[in-house]
Order: sequence, then C-alpha cells, then structure tokens
Amino acid sequence: MLPPAPATSGRILIVDDDASQRAALVTILSDRGFVTQVAADGLEALERLNTFNPDVIVTDLVMARMDGFELLRHLKESGDLTPAIVITAFGSIEKALSVVHDLKAFWFLEKPVEPRAFEILLERAILYKRALQKTDELKRELTLRGVLGDLVGTSAAMQEVFSVIRQVAPTSAPVLICGESGTGKELVAREIHNLSSRGDGPFVPINTAALPEALIESELFGHERGAFTGAMERRAGCFEQARGGTLFLDEIGEMPLNTQPKLLRVLEDLRVRRLGGKSEIPVDVRLLAASSQSSATHLREELYYRLSVFQIVLPPLRERKEDIPLIAEVMIQTLNKKHGARVTGIDSDVLDLFRTYDWPGNVRELRNVIERATIIASVGAIRLDHLPSPSFDMRSGRSTPKPPATQGQLTLQPGQPLSHAEEAYIKLTLEHVNYNRKRAAEILGISLRTLQNRIAEFHKEAHAANAD
Repeated sequence: MLPPAPATSGRILIVDDDASQRAALVTILSDRGFVTQVAADGLEALERLNTFNPDVIVTDLVMARMDGFELLRHLKESGDLTPAIVITAFGSIEKALSVVHDLKAFWFLEKPVEPRAFEILLERAILYKRALQKTDELKRELTLRGVLGDLVGTSAAMQEVFSVIRQVAPTSAPVLICGESGTGKELVAREIHNLSSRGDGPFVPINTAALPEALIESELFGHERGAFTGAMERRAGCFEQARGGTLFLDEIGEMPLNTQPKLLRVLEDLRVRRLGGKSEIPVDVRLLAASSQSSATHLREELYYRLSVFQIVLPPLRERKEDIPLIAEVMIQTLNKKHGARVTGIDSDVLDLFRTYDWPGNVRELRNVIERATIIASVGAIRLDHLPSPSFDMRSGRSTPKPPATQGQLTLQPGQPLSHAEEAYIKLTLEHVNYNRKRAAEILGISLRTLQNRIAEFHKEAHAANAD
C-alpha cells in the first residue's frame, strides 16, 4: 500500500542525463504523489520550463550540452526563484556546496538518493517556494495600494515607475535612474536590489560626485599596498565590496571622463584590476547608476548606452502632487516611531498649501518639513502653526523674493570683470534653491563638479583679496 501523499506534494522537474537515474527518481516521487517531468540536460530543462511551472528543480551537475552549473546560472540571472536541489556523486560535495553558495541552490543530496531524506527535502523546498510566492503577492498588493518598499505614489507616473522596477529587478541588466535631486533615486536602486535574487547580498552605494578625482579609481577598483603615495595597505574597491550584490553609483554624470572607459571595461568583462595589481579579479556585481537628466549628458556615449539598458525617470514632486497626502501619511507613520510622537494626520488647509507649493527639493524637502512639524506637534494633527518659516513662502507656492540688495548684485557696471557677474548670479541661484547645490547646477545648466569648482575659485579669490 502506498503511503499517503504529503500535504506539500507539488510539481518536480528532474534534470539528469542518466535515463536509469531519471526513472528511479520518477518512481520515488510518483509513489509519493508528486507530479513530475524530466529533461536530459539543461537545454531541454529550459524548454520544459516554457510550459511546465515546477515547485522544485532536481538536477545533476555533470551533463552534456548544458550542465547543472550553467542551468542554475541561467535561472539565477533570469530571476527564476524556483528552488533547486542538486544530486551529486560521491566525492563532489565541495562542488555541490559551491553551487549552493554561489548559485543559490536550495540544497544537495548524494547519489544514491535515500527516498525519505529526498521527500523531506522536497517538502521543505516546496514550502520555501510557496513562502516566496506569498511574499511576492504581498509586494504586488502593496504596489497596487501605492507603496513599494520605501517608494510611495498612486499617480500614473509612479505606478509606471513601480511597473518598470518589478520588470527589471529579477534580471541582471544595468539600470540608469534619472531625476532631480530629492526625488528618491537611491530608494529606487535599493528596491531593485531588494526585489532581485541578490537581495541577500550587499548593497554598496557610492556618490561619485563626492569622491576626489585623484582617488576615484582607487575607490572603485581598489589598490595594492604601495600603489601610490599614502597607499599603506591593500584595499578592496567598491566592486569587490559589492560582490554577490549590487553596486549603486550615484551622480554617475560627475565621473571624470578619463575614468569612464575603465568603468565600461569592468562592466563588459566583470573583472577588475586593483591599482598597482598584476592580475584581474572576477566580480559578480550588478551595477545601478543614477544621474540628473542634465548631468547624464556628460557621460561618454558608449558608457551611457551600456548603463541605460533600462532607464527609469523619476518625476519631480511638483508633477505628482496628488501623491502628497499618501506620502505624508507614510512619512508620519515612520516619524512617529522615530521620535516617539503620536501625530494622527495633517489638517486639510495644510494639505492645500502643500499642493500649491512647487517643492524644489522634491520628496526630501517634504520629509524635512513633515519631520519638523511632527516633532513640534507631537500629538494630534499637523496644523499651519507647526510649519517652518523658511526662505520660501508656502502660501504663495513660490520662493520669497530677495531683498533689493541681493538683487542689486547683478547690476552690471562698466569695467567690472565678467567673473563678477558670474559669481553674483551663482550666489543668487544658490539662495533661490536654499543652497541646494545639485538643484542650482541643474538650473545653471552645468555639472555639480563644475559648480563646486566655481565656488572654490570664488572663495580663493576672496581670500586673496582680503590678504591684500
């Protein structure tokens, strides 16, 4: 009499080039109520997956055409989360463990397979698959409600962003995320990482605009001891630190032009050479990059096309003001926990003001305003008197005009150097955006690095003039 089918019985794909081994496994599983299909190698398994959706894949490692290693690598890169159990010959335990570690196989069994151990392992793998499915369903539900990770929005623009994130996350394709400062580019990158098969690996964010030009290659690729003055010890670069996970390069448009071809080569070869090193190191890294639309034009054409296999453009907050109430609600829930407050919501007249303001600092600026108001209000609803009184007038929805003395800096006088007018206009622009340098650079049509260099020159000239 056959034993009762287990509660977790499901669909199993068996991949093995040994016909007798396939038949033996099918017999074991069929007797226990599992539905099975078989394939003689990895290529045939991929064909089966077009019409058969298994709960678990059971595969041998050594096969003709496509072996088990290549099959699992293909599944990992395509984002297929079906758990795989590796059947390995005696003496190949080390290889099996490497597959479990590097290619995310569920576990392994030695030949010949012991039926009861095999059944228990399959049941656990099926439960794991169903847990993943429930998690995925929950994420889909949250998306429909306007929340995906730390991203919030029910507007058509944000729902489109959510859709692209869900499509691209399971793949290994590079993504270029564009948007103004404060729109949430790093949040998008983190969500792509979290939803990918690399979610358990490291997420390494780097702001390339903040790296000194002389050290950027060392930060990215690492260096050996003595590679340059001050290199007192070997140091792994960001690519090595992100191995098995995701490297996020923010402000990629600010990367020096002479470094960009070196980055392109790493993307194509997935190998890095530390400064001063003699050999190349393989790196299993997915690259995500972010840039404002204006600074993206500073990328070399070949690097731009390599990075923008997928491109996600984040809309500024002023173009999706219908999202503000939901964003504010989610922020308040988080900030209540952070500050021990009991804020219940936002008065309607405050929301009306929020909808009329243009939010040059985008979601980041909205969070700053709500965080301050949450701390001041502490309990109850956020009211008008809880709002800050910064240099912008929220009641008019635009920046407060500057005093005539500030505007007078732009008055041109014969005999003044051109740099004087340039300095005055840059200062006025910085004041207009509350000294947000990224936003000022976008308005001026120059890169952030160029703006920073100009400001440094002005300070140097002012210091020299004072010294005289």
